[in-house]
Amino acid sequence: MTAYILPTFVGLILVYALIKRAKVYDCFIEGTKSGMSLVKDVFPYICSIFICISLFKASGLSSVISKYLAVPLGFLGIPAELTELLIITPLSGSGTIALLENIIETYGADSYVARCASVICGATETVFYVAAVYISQCKSKKMGPTIPIALFSTFMGAVIACALCKVM
Repeated sequence: MTAYILPTFVGLILVYALIKRAKVYDCFIEGTKSGMSLVKDVFPYICSIFICISLFKASGLSSVISKYLAVPLGFLGIPAELTELLIITPLSGSGTIALLENIIETYGADSYVARCASVICGATETVFYVAAVYISQCKSKKMGPTIPIALFSTFMGAVIACALCKVM
């Protein structure tokens, strides 16, 4: 049933466009042109974020930082096994999913650690990726406290996720 949702949606859009007598192909080409303009504007920001993330992971810095943060995070109820996940989550969605997969394989899908990791992954966003896209499209380049607030919110979400997983 779900396989028919997208084709039905596209078909309804085409029927609506025909009723309104819109030039569908011309509108499509205009959208493509504006999309290419967006790619040109966003690419340098996204590229720099991906390079920084790759260097951060490849250098082993994320592992070193997670070892030092394990004890303080433990006081807040976050298992030591999730410290690297918390560091990678704001940086890389694919890196987060890879760590989640590793946690589930290591501790089992029903374990407390895996449940916490799943909730954290499902409830957080790649802060720096979103900020890079936003900055590339925003006229004002002054972000102010945007990124620190987003990182704090992500962190507090992880603390609350672990607390809820412990209770449930």
